[in-house]
Amino acid sequence: MDKPIRFPWNGFPDVLIHASELFVKRHSSYQQAKAGDVIASISLVTESLSYEILDRLSREYGPFSPVLLAVQAEESAGLNAIPRAMAETIAVILNWDIETHVLQKNVVGHTGASGFVRMANQALFSGAVKSGLNYFLIDDFIGQGGTLANLRGHILVQGAKVLGTSVLTGKPHSAKLALANHQLDALRSKHGTIEFWWRQRFGFGFDCLTASEARYLIQTATSERIVERLEEAGRGR
Repeated sequence: MDKPIRFPWNGFPDVLIHASELFVKRHSSYQQAKAGDVIASISLVTESLSYEILDRLSREYGPFSPVLLAVQAEESAGLNAIPRAMAETIAVILNWDIETHVLQKNVVGHTGASGFVRMANQALFSGAVKSGLNYFLIDDFIGQGGTLANLRGHILVQGAKVLGTSVLTGKPHSAKLALANHQLDALRSKHGTIEFWWRQRFGFGFDCLTASEARYLIQTATSERIVERLEEAGRGR
């Protein structure tokens, strides 16, 4: 079984979120955009992008000449067109380059899924990037952050850099991808006995989890419950 590639976070910056979930998911173009309608996705994106965030992107990351790279993934309703439209719109506004040859190579069905289903079914990517370039990741939604973590790993292992990430929407507490030391300590204190199993199952250790993933596991009562639920979620695919 293919396994994702992840790296420790080393102070990675928080995800920049443009709009509230309520605004995005109630937008008249949302469902069509999620199912692959390019016109609908452009309408959704242009009405959801934050000028404040765009200005911050320009000021903080523009000097590093970043290349935008969007998650391109198949959803249950079709190819999700929102991340690509978002990346292309930002590229035009900020005059940044865009990379379109990196693709998610499996269908994970994360939309509306539980935390265990998200972790059990990891997003995998294919496609080359250029070593030494600075990439900036784009997605439509941030949940636990596992997809962005795996895309980051796919880029880093090829010798390129990832400066940061931005999404159209998501819960504010999900913006923190980088796992804090106190979270890692708490997770290992409670569930450290299964870290070896975790590494064998997923290909990375607890230090490469996102903050939201770690929080979800810490809140689980027993280590046995984690293994049981993940195995169930994996078999359900």
